[in-house]
Amino acid sequence: MSRHDPRHDRSRRPAAPLHELLRGVLGVGLALVLTLPAARGHSEWLGWLPLWLVAMPAMSLLALHWLGSAAPSSAGSTLRRQPGARGGRVHPRRTRPRHVALPHAA
Repeated sequence: MSRHDPRHDRSRRPAAPLHELLRGVLGVGLALVLTLPAARGHSEWLGWLPLWLVAMPAMSLLALHWLGSAAPSSAGSTLRRQPGARGGRVHPRRTRPRHVALPHAA
């Protein structure tokens, strides 16, 4: 009897080409930052180089994984509104009409 493993579910896996590209960019960026002192510096055009070589690809990879896991598990399952649910903001009922003035303290 085989058990379903969610790690191998194709509908929940991130886009493979983008995932591979980001992993490659992250690997090259890490190698550059660890081996070349110039890659640990600052550029006039880009700013702090480790941010662009390591941190941005890593955050993009994490976002890709997070968005891939947040996707619906099948194409048929969509979010549905509950009966009677209202869209937009819900405002509390007013307890008194707007035009009635409150008495002022003397």
